[in-house]
Amino acid sequence: MDFGEVWVDLAGQWVKCYLFTFRLAYSGRAVHRISRSCGQQAFFEGHVHALSVLGGAPAGQVRYDNLTPAVRKVIFRSRLREENPKWTALHTFYGFTPFYCEPGLRGAHEKGGVEGQVGYFRRNYLTPVPRVETLEDLNRQITACEARELERRIGSRIRTIGQDFAREEPHLLPLPPEPFETAMTFQPRVDRYSRITVKMCAYSVPVRFIDRKVTVHLTGDMLVVFEGRREIARHARLAGRGLEHLVLDHYLEVLLRKPGALDRSEALHQARVEGTFTAEHEAFWAMAQRQLGEIEGTKALVRVLLLHRHQQHADVLAGLRAAVDLGTCSDDVVALEARKAAQAAGRAPTVTAAPTAADQTELLDPQLPQVSHLTPRRLARSLPEDARPLPRLEQWDELLNLRRKDPS
Repeated sequence: MDFGEVWVDLAGQWVKCYLFTFRLAYSGRAVHRISRSCGQQAFFEGHVHALSVLGGAPAGQVRYDNLTPAVRKVIFRSRLREENPKWTALHTFYGFTPFYCEPGLRGAHEKGGVEGQVGYFRRNYLTPVPRVETLEDLNRQITACEARELERRIGSRIRTIGQDFAREEPHLLPLPPEPFETAMTFQPRVDRYSRITVKMCAYSVPVRFIDRKVTVHLTGDMLVVFEGRREIARHARLAGRGLEHLVLDHYLEVLLRKPGALDRSEALHQARVEGTFTAEHEAFWAMAQRQLGEIEGTKALVRVLLLHRHQQHADVLAGLRAAVDLGTCSDDVVALEARKAAQAAGRAPTVTAAPTAADQTELLDPQLPQVSHLTPRRLARSLPEDARPLPRLEQWDELLNLRRKDPS
């Protein structure tokens, strides 16, 4: 087993990632997985993935460098190692024996097969730099590449990798019924900025959980936050120290009361970079500020952003475009147009509701009454002012002083 560095064009940004490689010595079959780090979670998840793909565990030794996720201490002048307890639990769980190479250049030749495999796979399948939106997409492409590798012959061998693996597979140890649990669990407290800190990186959670303890499951690529049994936040794991990932949606309740904090906020900057805060949002915000002023216009934008919790992202964008075309900054109009866009596409108007077959039929039935557009005259707020007096409720207050007769 070995790690190798690779560069990936991930959602438009070049990111240094790590290629986990697990190679069988007889057949030369190799399993690969790319992750953002080469830490303990990526190390463990790579093993679980590789063994599940191979359908068994090697009955003999597996050779390793003295990497930190596995080895705590190298015993001087010997092959003995003080192992990380969780790593000991993993290789005991699957039944294989780790063999640790000599430190430094002295042990470079002891696992030359897998080191050559890292370079071969990087040159043939990861050059030029792959362009993907997520690492999950890239790992699915790697699975297809590994399938093609089964037809390749190594050097002057007569049989292909797949044919040799068919002879090797019966000698693998059977896997346990359930995979090894690789995720780490933490229970941090949410700070006053609605963030939790895990492995020297900060992640946002909804503001209603400030000063409360939450449960975090950390994997090699993902961080999931729970409050009790309910998932409240999910982030891609950050690779590095001192980094932070803030989700704009987590701060909307505060921004509705303090709209002046939105313009230069880090959450807004990250939303723009990630593409969740789009040109449609920018156009609506600019129009709302012209019509209502800076503070009230920002509040109108925040109310529109709250619609994303209940309606599809594409539907809300359609509602924003319609509102800008009509010249209105009403969030009710955006919600109405978003529902009409969902109706036109034949899907449920809300995220939480999954449409049934009957619902789909109703949405597409032209005989049923359809939602009509508000007129441009109303949307432009050109109706005259309502001069009627407010209702008087003094007579209703007299009912509070009435006493019921004694039922006896």
